[in-house]
Amino acid sequence: MLRLTWVQPEDLLGHELRQARLDGRAPSAIEARWRAAGGPDAPDRAGASPHRTSRYLRLLAEDLLDELADLPSTLAEYEPTDLERIRSLCPDWPAPARRAPAPAALEAAWLGRAIGCLLGKPVEKLPLDAIRALARAAGNWPLTGYFTAVGVAHDLLTAHPWNSRSAATSLAENIDGMPEDDDLNYPLLNLLLLQRHGKTFTTTDVARLWLDELPPGRTFTAERIAYRNLLTGIEPPHTARHRNPFREWIGALIRADVHGWTNPGDPAAAAEQAYRDAVLTHTANGVYAAMFTAAVIATAATGSQDIHACLRAGRRVVPPRSRLARAIDHAVRLAHRHEDFDTVVDELHALYAPAHHWVHAVPNTALTAAALTHADGDFTGSICRVVSGGWDTDSNGATAGGIAGLLAGSPEALPEHWRAPLKNRLATTVADFDGTGFDTLAHLTHLETTRS
Repeated sequence: MLRLTWVQPEDLLGHELRQARLDGRAPSAIEARWRAAGGPDAPDRAGASPHRTSRYLRLLAEDLLDELADLPSTLAEYEPTDLERIRSLCPDWPAPARRAPAPAALEAAWLGRAIGCLLGKPVEKLPLDAIRALARAAGNWPLTGYFTAVGVAHDLLTAHPWNSRSAATSLAENIDGMPEDDDLNYPLLNLLLLQRHGKTFTTTDVARLWLDELPPGRTFTAERIAYRNLLTGIEPPHTARHRNPFREWIGALIRADVHGWTNPGDPAAAAEQAYRDAVLTHTANGVYAAMFTAAVIATAATGSQDIHACLRAGRRVVPPRSRLARAIDHAVRLAHRHEDFDTVVDELHALYAPAHHWVHAVPNTALTAAALTHADGDFTGSICRVVSGGWDTDSNGATAGGIAGLLAGSPEALPEHWRAPLKNRLATTVADFDGTGFDTLAHLTHLETTRS
């Protein structure tokens, strides 16, 4: 039987209960009703419960999802989703200082995004101790290159198997160009978005583009829910809210790069552009993570090589009393305080892992900020630190790689052992981009950067 993941009410309910506890609602009475009826916990690392669910439980889950959505939040005042309210809470909203990046820098950014994603793909979903054990067994700890199974004992691989969808194309011995990944599909979609609608696109334009160009089977978590909501007649921004417990996860963040690349030196414009994209699928901290990332990238796109100034610019578009702001600030402090990055990672995991899913935007954004800070923006240091930190390894690797690649300024500035296996091509099901080279993508992005 084909059982679609990330959409069944009984799977969503457990995730929504967790989300409610995080965003200041009081779900205990609703949770008690769910448990009393025999409802399962939220799946942690898979999309769906393996158990068949009764019709009664499914209908109950639908009702409880709607009841949870109506619960008031104690954090609503400090974590709005409305853009004007977000701006009103940010006293140091950044001013523009435009300067267009060279195509070489954009090529390094595209390439860096792919490399970081590829580095993280084999260990996506693995716990932190497994990542460390597999890398040590291959003599690759601290990380300096792609993961490999060469030299790793069979027993260890049995105990900690690579990501089954990725190992065949992302281990060092298997890489032959950049395989398809949603972390590259979304930047391609956003490049297509700008080609068709320009920088004044609306959230509805994003929705229409997805329906035209994005295969639904290539969507996950919040994006899959929003896609389903569109097909049932729900319009943006309600697509982000209706029975969508993943609305503060990482999906909007991984769509942010193009918004930063095409607004060099204008972090506010980049953040606002990312906002219009993000609210199709996300709310509050899920949206702030995208805005933060776009603003960081827009600042880096001026040719600045100061990652710390870039991160400060990004921080200025995040409401200061939000959970994301506190997480970023804490992560950056840890990165400055500890010489050993493993200590930074351990402290972040101790703080965030108990309550957050491994795909949630808050801990993943914090980890990325910490890695970039600790590595001082160095390319290899940034991607290896962030991937070694676990959680959403391929998405974090992609974000850190795109930023550090942009800071590096040219493809030649990225070490050859990272670049060569990608063979200047990527695979995708988006439009006619399959097989496109990173140099071509940089050229197309540069055209949108200079377009009024």
